[in-house]
Amino acid sequence: MANLSGGEAVSPEHIYDMVIVGGGPGGYTAALYAARAGLDAVVLERLAAGGQIALTQRVDNYPGFDQGIDGYALGENMRSGAQRFGAKTRMAEAKSLTLSGAVKRVDTGEGPLLGRTVVLATGAVPRELGIPGERELAGQGVHYCAACDGMFYRDKTAAVVGGGSSAAEDALLLSRVCRRVVLIHRRDTLRAEKVYHAPLMEADNVEFCWDSEVAELLRGERLQGVRLRNVKTGEARTVGCDGLFVSIGRKPASELARGQLRLDPGGYILADESTRTDIPGVFAVGDVRTKALRQIITAAADGAAAVHYAQEYLAQGGPS
Repeated sequence: MANLSGGEAVSPEHIYDMVIVGGGPGGYTAALYAARAGLDAVVLERLAAGGQIALTQRVDNYPGFDQGIDGYALGENMRSGAQRFGAKTRMAEAKSLTLSGAVKRVDTGEGPLLGRTVVLATGAVPRELGIPGERELAGQGVHYCAACDGMFYRDKTAAVVGGGSSAAEDALLLSRVCRRVVLIHRRDTLRAEKVYHAPLMEADNVEFCWDSEVAELLRGERLQGVRLRNVKTGEARTVGCDGLFVSIGRKPASELARGQLRLDPGGYILADESTRTDIPGVFAVGDVRTKALRQIITAAADGAAAVHYAQEYLAQGGPS
């Protein structure tokens, strides 16, 4: 009998109506809707409720919070809301999936979970620069979450790599605590939403390195700076900085599904607005699935949709 952290012992023979892999907004919305519908649902989460939003200092674009809300608190609220109606949470990491057949299996480091349906809400993780020394310097000057680690650079110099909305948001956050912020982008204009442009341009401690990429990390025991290469001229320059925040997008956490579910060229699980995948009874929600917009609210909407179609599937008796 396995005892997955965070709950009572569970027999390997117990079959849930729904096993949800990932405790972010999509996962816990699915858990909430499933539990309210009377389904026996369990969420498998390896770190903290909320997924990536738990690393966000402030969420201002989720309805219902007129003053915004701390991301960690929002994740905890989502978990407690689902658990209020009987959804369970198991703190363990999914190691492998067996998705074919009427009963699906999720193997974890602490035993298997069996379910008639599976919802994959594994999200996406930050993309790395892929240059020498990056992983060795992670946490020693190289970071991927300004909300998490920006306070370490109060009154210091930080650089941000990227030109999208997440990079712009990181740069703005850092501008409030750092003495100097350098935004490094491969193009000559930001791709970020327009709402970020004016505040960044008006911040007197933010400077821009356009048409540039990070070619080398300069280090001692910690990061000391970066060597940039101009992508148009090839000219090199050195920028001293205490910290480097990499904000160049994310990659889907879909490795568990590879070889079983169809993925798009970017590695996202192919699923439409119904969240149904090509295997009956298996659903993909949130940032891990193909979609036009990846936001907290769209992940939550996916979770609700997944339960709707899972109920249809279960009512029909499972795979035909």
